[in-house]
Amino acid sequence: MGPRPAATATHGKVPLADGPALPLGERLVEAGHLTKSQLDVALREQRRTGDLLGKVLVNLGFVTEEAIETTLAQQAGSIRRRLEFLEVDPAVVRRVPEEIARRHTVLPLSLENGVLQVAMADTFDVVAIGAVEHATDLPVDVVSVARREIEIAIDRYFHREFSLEEITEELLSYLRRDQEAVEQGTVTPLIRLVDQLLSGAIADRATDIHIEPEERVLRVRYRNDGMLRQVAVLPAQISRGVVARIKILADLNIAECRLPQDGRISMAIAGRNVDLRVSTLPTIHGENVVVRILDQSGVVLSMDQLGLGPDHMRLFEDMIARPNGILLVTGPTGSGKTTTLYTALNSLNSMERSIATLEDPVEYRLPIVRQTHVNPIVGMTFAAGLRALLRQDPDVILVGEMRDQETAELAVRAALTGHLVFSSLHTNDAAGALPRIIDMGIAPYLVASSVNGVVAQRLVRLICNHCKEPHTVAREELARFGLEDAAGFTFYHGAGCDACHGSGYRGRAALFELLVVDDRIRELVHEQASSARIRKVAEETGMASMRQDGIQKALVGMTTLEEVLRVT
Repeated sequence: MGPRPAATATHGKVPLADGPALPLGERLVEAGHLTKSQLDVALREQRRTGDLLGKVLVNLGFVTEEAIETTLAQQAGSIRRRLEFLEVDPAVVRRVPEEIARRHTVLPLSLENGVLQVAMADTFDVVAIGAVEHATDLPVDVVSVARREIEIAIDRYFHREFSLEEITEELLSYLRRDQEAVEQGTVTPLIRLVDQLLSGAIADRATDIHIEPEERVLRVRYRNDGMLRQVAVLPAQISRGVVARIKILADLNIAECRLPQDGRISMAIAGRNVDLRVSTLPTIHGENVVVRILDQSGVVLSMDQLGLGPDHMRLFEDMIARPNGILLVTGPTGSGKTTTLYTALNSLNSMERSIATLEDPVEYRLPIVRQTHVNPIVGMTFAAGLRALLRQDPDVILVGEMRDQETAELAVRAALTGHLVFSSLHTNDAAGALPRIIDMGIAPYLVASSVNGVVAQRLVRLICNHCKEPHTVAREELARFGLEDAAGFTFYHGAGCDACHGSGYRGRAALFELLVVDDRIRELVHEQASSARIRKVAEETGMASMRQDGIQKALVGMTTLEEVLRVT
């Protein structure tokens, strides 16, 4: 065999960035992913356990694996790439045995000029590079990609999935032989079907799965970026079995079909744990099931990832930096309120503060923070929990939602006695939150004294990067936004592709409006002014509406004016 061509510079012998290489912890602190106090805690934990620092940091919840991998890539002088923007040749993928790909978390991408390009999370892993070179007898060129993305891709390219048609045919055959076993949710093809529906939704970045029985069919829909999309239509005969299998996974009573039930499933997908919240509801054609997907690994609780513009960021940071008072986040269900509140908590989280939460349910886990799940069935309501929390010496309190007068009164009392309180409300805009609290029975002077500010938000779909193209907006539509001067300006939209399922959109970001409660707003609250009047005064003093925020995001090519109009 002839001599191999020389490997490229990126295959593990990468020149380091200029200057001496800092230890990982100091690199993370320098990059803003970690505080000095968090690093000190992690180093003490590392000395106790003997684990690698990166593993300790992830286990403590201080940083994500992606942040560590990005930092290592920068130290190696390489650039972290998104796998969705790289070309993957399926024929090249199988040049590396599956066992090696999984053991070392590597994914072959392409073969050019006799050099194999592979995606790796750790570009310093010379053992992995050596294993790939030995298995393929090719020199290797490494591209830095997040470990989670590689694991998902390995599952996709190496795992042989049965089609829904194959599974359905097998299930119908089982029905003819043993109908009871199918309806009990215990036969293999039914288990395979449900697993495929759940894992498919997670891989597809869906937030919810709707399993809907009808007279002749069982309809399955995923919610992607806020919109439902049909993914399967199955025979109605297997609906009881599908529901039974999901109930088994969620530890629910499979014999009870007359009452709604709620449960939870924990699944390990592509090396990460995903929580699923299951809700069943009896209907005339059987039990309807909705599964909410809570994938914490896909959430980055970082201030710079919230989508706040510079002016909004300054106001938001000022609101959460105050030692006491209430910050309210408003919007409909599914508008990202919890993510915003947790991002604020995460930015304040330190060894010097006592932070506690009351939630229904607990969606994200934060280190050091004491998190409590509300359970009204046993009397653990938001009000009861908040009353107990005030005796626990907290500095910052998150109350998942202000639902009643008692909870609101306790939150106000906490804010007026030196605590910083975060909570959420269901109102259409920021100005409407203040009259809403008064409507709950809280005295106007208490509302004016305790509330620091209100953040209102909606989620808007982002243009798909795979099919993004220039787009001319009609003059009539521009006029609806007061953008007549923008005629001829180049906007963008998504043409539709496989990556976005033809919608032209992929991913979501928040539109914000921030209302700062200053002296003028406090006077209006004392007067019990309407939300319209509060909004007018706030806009006179510089508050930008959610629609204005959306227009700015459309002007820079993040979304479309049509999408902004839909959500605002």
